[in-house]
Amino acid sequence: MPHDPRPAPETIPSAEAAEPAERRPMVAPPGERLADVRKIAVLRGGGIGDLLFALPAITALAAAYPDAEVTLLGAPAARLLDGRTGAPHRIVELPVAPGVHEPRGAESDPAAVERFLAEQRAEGYDLVAQMHGGGRFSNPFAAALGARCTIGTRTDDALALDRSLPYVYFQHEVMRWLEVAGLVGAPPVDLEPRLLVTADERARGRERLGAAPRTVVVHPGATDPRRRWPVERFAAVAAELTRAGARVAVIGDDSERALADAFAAGAVAAGAAVEPLNLAGELPFAELPGLLAAADLCIANDSGPRHLAQAVGTATASVFWCGNLLNAGPLGRGRHRAQLSWTTHCPVCGRNSTQVGWTAPRCEHDLSFVTDVDAEAVLADARALLEAPAR
Repeated sequence: MPHDPRPAPETIPSAEAAEPAERRPMVAPPGERLADVRKIAVLRGGGIGDLLFALPAITALAAAYPDAEVTLLGAPAARLLDGRTGAPHRIVELPVAPGVHEPRGAESDPAAVERFLAEQRAEGYDLVAQMHGGGRFSNPFAAALGARCTIGTRTDDALALDRSLPYVYFQHEVMRWLEVAGLVGAPPVDLEPRLLVTADERARGRERLGAAPRTVVVHPGATDPRRRWPVERFAAVAAELTRAGARVAVIGDDSERALADAFAAGAVAAGAAVEPLNLAGELPFAELPGLLAAADLCIANDSGPRHLAQAVGTATASVFWCGNLLNAGPLGRGRHRAQLSWTTHCPVCGRNSTQVGWTAPRCEHDLSFVTDVDAEAVLADARALLEAPAR
């Protein structure tokens, strides 16, 4: 039986549908379809946000090749996708490998990497899609999987795949990987990632959050310290919302406990009507989608939980650095608001931070680049979203 590429019941038109090719939604002119594709592997490491950006492209490949099994080669966070989307159909955890999967503090074992590659070559993939950056490390890894066709992006110094696109940093990540999927004739199905949450998961989330007219989840963290809005401003916004009757909870992983504690204490100091519920380090990762889906609003930096909140259908009020909005911001504004920082040079050394990645070295300073965003602007976004009719 063909694999269903998504949980929704509607039918996805095939490439042979009657609609003229020039009218089909595409990020770029489509490449030629491959014949007899039964197994597809998608290489995408990183955190949950990185995985979500690749999800529309994975859905596109599954729809274009309905007889194929789509396997995601991903980090442990990819397990959160199990049962929440039609594709990928299978998830295989990556070994620790330079430039592909590098957990903090872990060392790569070349023998383990080679065993993994040998095992995956034995799967007999027809197509491997590299959706993990500019290809300096990921393209050789993808090529070593032994598929009859490889696709992806590449910088000038990266290995060329069978079909590839230039890796230009300032492109929205979802559009980037949809364009890659288009190299083998796979048109978009979704423009933003969507994940299913069960009624039981939502109920557990509501139980965690408690009864209130409005519930707000705050995530004040971000992997890159430069993307973190000052915690006291998150606290000030939360305090105002509690005085209007909202229930506020703060989330984070174990490494963010101190940040969450500072947020909760700051909200109390700012006059919160009720102390925020502190779930940092306490909420199992598998319960995060249900908790976010149960909330009316998520307030966050450009972070994995923010992107996850959007994927499960929750409204978001966010703080973005301008360059990150180009790469990772929400496409719509009816349910998602973003306040932007236009800081382009390091506040300490003055280095131009719009020259990114391989084009210029990153300076060593980790000061926030988003301090110019005003708390009143974020509060206004939060109020507008909480007052908007449910959709």
